[in-house]
Parts: sequence; C-alpha cells; structure tokens
Amino acid sequence: MHFQFRKAASAEGPTKFHESLDVSDLIKGRKDIASVSPLAADLQLYAAGEDMVDVRGTLKAELNVACSRCLTPVSRAVDIDFKERFIHEQEPEQEEDMDDNAIYVVDESVDLVPYLEESFMLNLPFAVVCKDDCKGLCPACGTNLNEHECGCDTTAVDPRLAALKDFFK
Repeated sequence: MHFQFRKAASAEGPTKFHESLDVSDLIKGRKDIASVSPLAADLQLYAAGEDMVDVRGTLKAELNVACSRCLTPVSRAVDIDFKERFIHEQEPEQEEDMDDNAIYVVDESVDLVPYLEESFMLNLPFAVVCKDDCKGLCPACGTNLNEHECGCDTTAVDPRLAALKDFFK
C-alpha cells in the first residue's frame, strides 16, 4: 500500500485508498487470539502544506479471541481511527525543530503498511471478557462458573497467617 508523495502533496482533493491487509502474521505469538480477519483500511490522503501529507481514515478488523476469565470464544470488532502526518524531508538534527507528531520520509514512494500494522497492534484489546459480569473459572477444579456453581472451597488463606486460622477454635 504505497503512495507517491509529490503526487499526494500536490493533489487538489483527497486521494482515497480502500484496501485490505493480511495481519495474521502479527498475531502468531498471541495465544489469546484464535484468528483475525484482514484489516480493512479506508484512508484518505490530504495535502497539508508544501511538503506535508495527512493520512486519515479508519481501520477495521474482526477478532476471534478467548475470554480472559472463562476462555469462552468471543468475536470482537476492532475499529481504529488512523491519523498520521508525513513530511518529505530529512529529520532535523535539532530536537526543537522537529515535529513530534509527524513522520519524516525522504523517499518519493511511501509505504503505509508498517504504520497500519503498528496502529493495529497498539489498538488490540488487552483483556477481552465475554460479558462484564463474567465469573470466570473455578481456581480449584476449572469449572466455568457462568454455567453452574461447583461447590469448591475457594477461600484463599494467606500462608503467613495460616497458623492463626485455628487460633480461636
């Protein structure tokens, strides 16, 4: 997913991109994510000055993940607002001259894929739950407590105070 910098910077109106990107390689190490749909990118490129291009739009994907409490499969949509500014020049050597919200590029052809992948990875949900009041699994026997109670004694006693448990009996 490339764009020509000079062409986008001199365009009268926005240039539109509607493409999909396979991001399944990015989640290979994640055990909580079973699968992901291709990342749908709906982007618009705007000329923002002489040597500046703003890229704005949305990124959407569908995740199949396991609930972090009870391990039930859950489907979640990921909607990301994408916004980046690209400046066509060398990165300034002085920090005070640098725009912290911009990406400096020197090539005429700019590849958006690394920036889209980074935005996708930063916006993945940290811990997905199937419902807000999910009870999770029993720590003793592993029963899904959303389906039925197991009757296990789950009172946790601090091992440092275990000797005092029978003190008042």
